[in-house]
Amino acid sequence: MRKRVLSGMRPSGKLHLGHYIGVLANWRNLQEEHDSFFFVADWHALTTEYDNTSIIRESIDDMVIDWMASGIDPKKATIFVQSHVPEHAELHLLLSMITPLSWLERNPTYKEQLQEITQRDIQTYGFLGYPVLQAADILMYDASFVPVGVDQLPHLELTREIARRFNFLYRDTFVIPDAHLTRTPKLTGLDSRKMSKSYGNAILLSDSAEEVWTKVKPMVTDTARIRRSDPGNPDICNVHSYHKIFSDAETTAWAAEGCRNAGIGCIECKKRMYEGMEKVLNPIREERKRIVESGVSARDILQEGAEKAKKVAAAKMSEVRDAVRI
Repeated sequence: MRKRVLSGMRPSGKLHLGHYIGVLANWRNLQEEHDSFFFVADWHALTTEYDNTSIIRESIDDMVIDWMASGIDPKKATIFVQSHVPEHAELHLLLSMITPLSWLERNPTYKEQLQEITQRDIQTYGFLGYPVLQAADILMYDASFVPVGVDQLPHLELTREIARRFNFLYRDTFVIPDAHLTRTPKLTGLDSRKMSKSYGNAILLSDSAEEVWTKVKPMVTDTARIRRSDPGNPDICNVHSYHKIFSDAETTAWAAEGCRNAGIGCIECKKRMYEGMEKVLNPIREERKRIVESGVSARDILQEGAEKAKKVAAAKMSEVRDAVRI
C-alpha cells in the first residue's frame, strides 16, 4: 500500500508563482507515489477572515482550477473542501478537550501573528486553537507524513504531541505523522518582500505573458547600479534570485558575470530571466485556459473528492468514538 500524505491550503483566489514553487510543484510529485489528500482549508480561513466570509467561497473555484492547471490530478489525488467533511469539526472538538492551553500559547506563529496582524482582532478562541483543528485534519486520514517547510515544523510537532497524548489517554488510535521537508527555493515578491497579492508584488499563475513582462520590467535590481556602465552585485539583486530558480546554470552564470563587469544591462538580464520563467508559466496558463473552456466544474470535482474523504473520515471517527467510549 502507498503511504498517505495530506496537505491543505487556505482559499485565497487565484494563486501566484510563489504558491506553485513552494507548494504545488511538490504536491504534483507526491501524488505520483503516494495516496494524496489535498484539501481547501476554508474553516482555517475563518480564523482571520471571520468578518469577510464571502471572499472565502468566491476564492475556492479559482484556487482549485489553479491546482489542476499546475498538475494536481483529481484522478490521482483526493481534492476536497474541509467544511464538506464535518467529521473534521467533531475530531477537533474531541482533541481540544485533551490539549493543554500552554501548548497552544507557546505556538511561535500565534505570537508572531498577534504582533503582525494589527488591522483586525484575531485574539479569538478559534485563532488560538487552530493548531488543534490542523491536528484533526492530519490525524483524520492516518497521514504517514505531511509536506512542510522548516518554519512549519513546530506546527507538526504539536500535532504529534496531541496524537501521542490521545493514544496514551485512551488507546493507540492515531498514526504519528512524520514531516516531509520541502526543500524548495524561496521566491520573494517583485519588490523583495514576501510574495502576496495584498502587497501588489505577485505574479499570478493566470497572468498573460504580457502582464508578466509588465510586472518584471520595473523590478528593482542592485540600487547602487545607477548607470549602464556601473558594475553591479548579483548577490543582492532580486532578479538574480529569480535566475537561480527559473534559468539554467549557463544563463545564471552569464547573468552574474555580466552584472559584475557591466557587460549586460538590467533590462537584458530581466528579459533572459523572464524567458526562463515563461517556460514554467506558459504550460500552466495554457492548461488553465483548457480547463476553463472545457467546462470542467471545480464544484463537481470537490464533491466527488468530499465523498471519498468522508468514507475515510467516517471510519476513523467510529474508531475514535469507540476509543473515547462515547
